[in-house]
Amino acid sequence: MQHGFRAMGSPCRVHLYLDEAAVGRNVMNAVVAEVLRLEKKYSRYRQDSLAAQIMAAAQTGAAIELDAEAAGLLDYADTLFRETDGLFDITSGVLRRVWDFSRGNLPSQADIDAILPGIGWHKVHWCNPVLSFPVAGMEVDFGGYVKEYAADSAAAVALSLGVKHGLIELGGDIRVIGPHPDGSPWKVGVRDPNKPEAALARLDLGRGAVASSGDYERAIVYNGKRYGHILNPHTGWPVSGLTAVTVVAEHCLLAGTACTVAMLKGEHGAHWLQQLGMDWIALNDQGQILGNLHSAQASEA
Repeated sequence: MQHGFRAMGSPCRVHLYLDEAAVGRNVMNAVVAEVLRLEKKYSRYRQDSLAAQIMAAAQTGAAIELDAEAAGLLDYADTLFRETDGLFDITSGVLRRVWDFSRGNLPSQADIDAILPGIGWHKVHWCNPVLSFPVAGMEVDFGGYVKEYAADSAAAVALSLGVKHGLIELGGDIRVIGPHPDGSPWKVGVRDPNKPEAALARLDLGRGAVASSGDYERAIVYNGKRYGHILNPHTGWPVSGLTAVTVVAEHCLLAGTACTVAMLKGEHGAHWLQQLGMDWIALNDQGQILGNLHSAQASEA
């Protein structure tokens, strides 16, 4: 049974093997509902979301107590912030106030400098489960990793309902619940950003997850130089070095955040991924293919 829908600003697809049609519809509905629940809860575009409540607290410098799920996501972000020397920073979304990639203009350095004081996870007070904002006007944005979390969470719902074979894809990030019933893996292609009709690699996934990150879909070309949408929270300017990264891991959240951190590390991202010991492939800004998934068949993630 397959179902396509749209969530978190992306096309989504769920493919589950189910025995009975009536039961299957209930299971499919539960899996999709989990994705939509998380979109409603963490979207910064909804006034009734938890993200909006956090935003309101941040505007006044107030404190807010979070539930266990949201607290867990902030604990994860806190760990990544510390482990990446502040590169993975969920307060950096305020940079969108000066970076508009639908236009062809660059912000001025003065505009960026005016935003930077409002960035820095270390500037907020996080003592699980209470989040407070000594610096009024800051933001916390779950958008950098909630889609991958949703893929894992939806897979957990499917598994809890007895699903053994299936795949969940949210905007190109994939969580495999289990192989096809005959044991054969799912075929996953890694997109080549320079050749949309081609693939950098073709993977065989029986379980686990694969996620990708890149700056090829949103960018500004100004005076012959390309500026991608992945921004360094320390400088406020786009990173350079890697154009696209794909990582295979046990969970989509881990794969997705590994991709993001690698992109943020720029020319040092490939070395960082190599040290992690994960399966990955990347394209640098010279067009070179890096990593250990050039022609890999990763039947086990």
